[in-house]
Amino acid sequence: MWRLQFRLFVLWALMFSLVYAFLAMAARAIGINNFFFYILLAFGMLFFQYLIGPKIVEWSMQVRYVSEDEAPELHAMIADLAKKAGIPKPKVGVSPMDLPNAFAFGRGVRDGRMCVTQGIVQLLDKEELRAVLGHEMSHLKNRDVLTITMISAIPLLFWYLARYLMWGGGNSRDNSRSQLALFGFLSLILYFLSNLFVLFASRLREYFADKGSIELGCPPQHLASALYKLVYGTARLPKEQIEVAEGCKAFFVSDPSRAYEEIKGLKSVDIDLSGTIDAKELAALRNKEPKLGAGDKLMELLSTHPNMLKRIKQLSEYTREQ
Repeated sequence: MWRLQFRLFVLWALMFSLVYAFLAMAARAIGINNFFFYILLAFGMLFFQYLIGPKIVEWSMQVRYVSEDEAPELHAMIADLAKKAGIPKPKVGVSPMDLPNAFAFGRGVRDGRMCVTQGIVQLLDKEELRAVLGHEMSHLKNRDVLTITMISAIPLLFWYLARYLMWGGGNSRDNSRSQLALFGFLSLILYFLSNLFVLFASRLREYFADKGSIELGCPPQHLASALYKLVYGTARLPKEQIEVAEGCKAFFVSDPSRAYEEIKGLKSVDIDLSGTIDAKELAALRNKEPKLGAGDKLMELLSTHPNMLKRIKQLSEYTREQ
């Protein structure tokens, strides 16, 4: 976990240093003294998101929290994984959606919530479901949800600065207005760049959560098989059902919006065409290099999740330790 925390901290420090340097340079060059309102606005919106975020997820995914009597096996799995992770047992919820997925969210470890959709319960066997829950438990253990929320303020801040500098603020002198427009344009560029950094951090935490699932005792082939099934299970659904959960996909174990594109890359993984990935098939992938086209690489660059073929390939590396 410390490796993930260190990398996220370095990324956080770099992004905030970039903000500080840009603001100092802009203030010195054009004497702006009131755009700090937009800084406060950006962080104010972030804090508001922190407060109401869990409720938005619950509402969007129609989450209903279930008792141990209602879902004894699910509660038992999550309780055992939480014990192994050394964190409090999260609240257990179920979403009635057919979209197969699972997600963890909350304001911190003591406010953790872990949910599964009806679709994933019907699609995966017990070992595969446990591996997915181990992945989500690792997100809570790594405390990466809050970190991603915090660094997400940086692109938001640059967006507000771009709007302010390009379309308002400053005095009316021509040279001042031209400088405002220049720094506004730079803010817009930094908005896109910093957003790419946030997406990179999001993909990084997915790799660490996959490894965390294995460290919690879930064999890599079970998680690989689960991810494989999730792609195919999602791709069979009407696009309307997938789009409903678009706003919550950053919390999911896989990106449902990319399922159609990722099917092509996964065709060669299931060698015996059984619909699952066993230990031998995963080990066979270890010596192969994923072939990704330019479109696949671009899609990954703009996604919250790693390319699924690369992700399963990474899981194959852990078979050496089994």
